[in-house]
Amino acid sequence: MALLGLSSSRLHSSLKDSDSRVDLSPMIDCVFILLIFFVVTTVFIEESGIEANRPSLDDSIPEDPSDNVRRFEFLVMSDGLVKFRNRTIPVEAVEPLVAREIQRNPTVPVLINVEDHAKHDVFVRVYGNAKAGGATRISFK
Repeated sequence: MALLGLSSSRLHSSLKDSDSRVDLSPMIDCVFILLIFFVVTTVFIEESGIEANRPSLDDSIPEDPSDNVRRFEFLVMSDGLVKFRNRTIPVEAVEPLVAREIQRNPTVPVLINVEDHAKHDVFVRVYGNAKAGGATRISFK
């Protein structure tokens, strides 16, 4: 150290006095530029959903002329009421109606029509009561 003309104590003090910090500003600038680049160049794929087109209540199921079976039709209305042959009935009346018809004809189909915005729990109760009444051929629309 003496060769350089600096004593060891003087060298130590000059290292302590000098500012040896690394300037991070350029690196932060670089990171932000990369972030902006990736955000701008990213392609977002818009996945299309499934559209369900429910049939209207006016659509009728095509009748098979060879099928002489009479259908049981229930209508679950949007206000929570249940109709059977144009009469409003309580949900609990579905089971005895279906049970009586099943005794006459075990293969009678039960159709549950559901209006738009009908309450799901009313539909489930009608379906459950038709099942409890012994119906095996239940369809709904």
